[in-house]
Amino acid sequence: MFRTAVITVTTLVCFIMAWWDVSILLNSTAIPTPLETWAALVELVQNGDPMTGKSLWDYIISSLKTLLQGFLLALVVAFPLGLLIGFSKPLREFAEPVIEVLRPIAPIAWAPIFILAVNYTIGPILVVFIGIFFPLLTNVVFGVKKIDNNLMDAARTLGANQVQVFTKVMIPSSIPYLMNGIKVGLGIGWMCIVAAELYAPQLGGIGFYLSEQAVAGFWPGAFAAVVVIAILGIVTTGLAEFVHKRISASMGMSNV
Repeated sequence: MFRTAVITVTTLVCFIMAWWDVSILLNSTAIPTPLETWAALVELVQNGDPMTGKSLWDYIISSLKTLLQGFLLALVVAFPLGLLIGFSKPLREFAEPVIEVLRPIAPIAWAPIFILAVNYTIGPILVVFIGIFFPLLTNVVFGVKKIDNNLMDAARTLGANQVQVFTKVMIPSSIPYLMNGIKVGLGIGWMCIVAAELYAPQLGGIGFYLSEQAVAGFWPGAFAAVVVIAILGIVTTGLAEFVHKRISASMGMSNV
């Protein structure tokens, strides 16, 4: 624990020093120093955005709302679909080619399509959905395929039918893999949020604040928004990692 903390602090200090050196060497207003960024962040926390009158928390809540809606939609679709694909070999053979075609497409590429073709309310949610969907799906499928066949045979020997094997063995065994997908998906989800809010300023999220500051040429404010996004990403993925470890430990499984 202590060793991890020391390494983390050392890495962050080195990163900030490198950032400071680059800012001074390039002598460009587009790359503010860490001190200038910190001052802009403190100003945002204390007084909000003078251009819109919104507080930092207004921006954060708006982005979290979109992230949560996209995440829940991805979870509701990807978890049962992943179980079915992992469970049924014929279905997996039909589904995997489609998944492998769509999965490498960057979720950000869907942002202008969903937002401009659908609308400014549902479109950003769909962008987040796409970003989180594939990590969830592929991890659940992988988790189902990793289940020991002896475990399922034992359940059948004890009288379990296919539905009971599915609900009592497959679903619980796939939960740690689902949590791993959630951890990865949430990180991607924050990237999608920023992209969506660039195309949908009506959302008024932290991505909008970032673009607003960049367009205005106030780069410390833009970098402060990047810091906020990084913190939000670390907090959400860290929470997912914590839950993941607790679930894996409670099920007697190593952290997958």
